[in-house]
Amino acid sequence: MAGSLKSLNYQISFVLLQANGNFEPYLWRHAVLDGVEMEHLSLQNGPGREIVRVGDQVSYFEPNVPAYSLQSEVINGPLPVELLRKPQLLGGSYEVVMVGRSRISGRPAQQLRIVSKDKSRYGFNLWLDQETGLILKMDMMSMEGEPLEQAQVTSLHVTEQPDAYFSRIEVGKLPEMISVPDISEHPRSLQIGWLPVGMTEVRRDMHRLPLTGQVVDYVMLSDGLVDVSVYRQSVDPGSSENGWLKYGANTLISLQKGNHEITVVGKLPPQTASAIANSVEYLEVGK
Repeated sequence: MAGSLKSLNYQISFVLLQANGNFEPYLWRHAVLDGVEMEHLSLQNGPGREIVRVGDQVSYFEPNVPAYSLQSEVINGPLPVELLRKPQLLGGSYEVVMVGRSRISGRPAQQLRIVSKDKSRYGFNLWLDQETGLILKMDMMSMEGEPLEQAQVTSLHVTEQPDAYFSRIEVGKLPEMISVPDISEHPRSLQIGWLPVGMTEVRRDMHRLPLTGQVVDYVMLSDGLVDVSVYRQSVDPGSSENGWLKYGANTLISLQKGNHEITVVGKLPPQTASAIANSVEYLEVGK
């Protein structure tokens, strides 16, 4: 799968289905042109969202937001990047079990089951195209085995030549690349005492909330399949209530610890999100 995704010329249409009935259709194209890997992901409904990758430059085009580029060798879309590109990195977090053969979108497929090693995260069922290894379907399953989210490929075309779309890209006219602060530049004042097996910190910075202007500490966690956001902001003691909200596969949990409000958001079971939030400590810089 990982080799095919990087080396083949293909066009994939897929739909992301959520438990609440919402769905998002995507068009995903990939090519290798003059030795350079190129990729295009487009949300097909609404005003649209376009992401274009040329080598290690990823450009984002969204409504009402100035276009920008980041340095990355992958596109971060609705499908987990490390599962697709570096599946061996999931070995610390998940067991992968061969299930059997099936048929998806009219193509013979191999089914795999992906199970959290410490039972702290949701499981996945994955179907790969028997001929190419490309992904055909992925289901995220609840702890009770119920589907929470599904990515279903509706069409898959592998071609000898790159799609004509890529020859029309003018690399010199793509938005300028912006730099992302290195994680080591931010004081490690936010300490997370417990994480699921195989989950690590991948990003740390400070965000300004759009509605209040409040500056919050931010940490992104990932195990390769699931990304989790942790926020910390200053509040008056007793000014907020602890609670949690679940919407589809996503859980949002918020709790107050002294004059700090900790919020954890991600596709996690509520008990796992709660354990992460309760383990957070905030250390004043310089103390």
